[in-house]
Amino acid sequence: MVDKAMPHLDVEIPPGLAEQIKACDKVFQTQFPVQMDDGSYRTFTGWRAVHNEHRLPTKGGIRYAIHVNQDEVVALAALMTYKCAIVDVPYGGSKGGLIIDPKEHSEAEMERVTRRFARELIEAGYISPAANVPAPDMGTGGREMGWIADQYRILRPNDIDHFGCVTGKPVSSGGIRGRVEATGRGVQFVIREFFRHPEDVKLSGLAGELEGQRVVIQGLGNVGYHAAKFLSEEDGAKITCIIEWDGALVDDAGLNVEDVRQHINEQGGVKGYSKAKYIEDGHSCLELDCDILIPAALESQITSDNAANIKAKLIVEAANGPVTFEADQILVEAGKVVLPDAFVNAGGVTVSYFEWIKNITHIRFGRMTRRHEEFRGQRMVEALEMLTGQTLPDEYRKDLTNGVGELDLVRSGLDDTMRNAYQEISRVYHSNDSVNDFRTAAFISALQKIARTSMEMGF
Repeated sequence: MVDKAMPHLDVEIPPGLAEQIKACDKVFQTQFPVQMDDGSYRTFTGWRAVHNEHRLPTKGGIRYAIHVNQDEVVALAALMTYKCAIVDVPYGGSKGGLIIDPKEHSEAEMERVTRRFARELIEAGYISPAANVPAPDMGTGGREMGWIADQYRILRPNDIDHFGCVTGKPVSSGGIRGRVEATGRGVQFVIREFFRHPEDVKLSGLAGELEGQRVVIQGLGNVGYHAAKFLSEEDGAKITCIIEWDGALVDDAGLNVEDVRQHINEQGGVKGYSKAKYIEDGHSCLELDCDILIPAALESQITSDNAANIKAKLIVEAANGPVTFEADQILVEAGKVVLPDAFVNAGGVTVSYFEWIKNITHIRFGRMTRRHEEFRGQRMVEALEMLTGQTLPDEYRKDLTNGVGELDLVRSGLDDTMRNAYQEISRVYHSNDSVNDFRTAAFISALQKIARTSMEMGF
């Protein structure tokens, strides 16, 4: 995509800069032993790649997976560079990986492994609030980030910003409210903004507002669940199909997302859910007639084998790489609008940025202003009631007198970020006749920012 987008930049870049932008700056590999619960030792291999440092710190998750390798880590680090640039988060791109299956280890073993991996990265300069800030990824979560933050504090006791060395931490350990829902919430904000652009809605062949649109979603994990929940409960979209690993559920009248999620939590899959039609071949349901398709599970789900059969007019890539390169060409030629993963699922890194800001400023968002806003709102209510001689309904009184807290500000900032990024992508698309898809437009937007920063700062 970089090579496809590069000729369309509106800035003239010097020779060699394009190659520098594409190249990975550095990769750190480490191997270390850790004692297991039974007294034996096992050696683990891990990596941390830094793709581009045009902005600092660099940012990207750490994944724990049995098949992770250096090439994958490098590729994902590059994606983080472009993703951050698309949504104007001032980070460079990085990524980490450790060859391990978390399911095979006790919590005590996972803590020892995580702390040792963190020590290797910290001592080598690949974790710090100022230079490289990891986050959760596949196989890791708030628990691991909390361990890493504590290990950094132990090794760097004089760094007052130690909480900012990682994001995605538990709220009680320097995390931020709204981080868990962030990627799914970002998907919702992207789709909302799409429907605010009549020319783009018309381009896709859709019509009307978001309310009532039929949505098929693949994957009811963290991202898919929150996206489906918010779209159905807050925007009135109809979730007509949910696809999971063991099949799919279909209901043209709309599924109850919370009810389905509860069933999955109890049974491990969608099979056996009695309030909708069950289809064993869930993958085939990607081809169902619908308005919006949200692949929010695994990569390479829409390929050259099934792309021609996709009936959705709008494909929103909530997962990483759910559409292959060949399939993307087929979808675009068929007149579909594909909103790319590098933009759509950037809600996570956006709220991670907010968490990092919170950590290095050492104050919770809203702490200085919330009660002042409540007081001003109460005075406004009193003035309105005095002028009109009527009592304001409770719902309006509550909205006006509630001060803005951390979660409100996080959601507002995320909404603003995703909306601004979409507007820029749409502008690039419509202003360049040689650009025929939103993926290329998104990468043009990212590369222009990276190129400008690199030239201004010296590359």
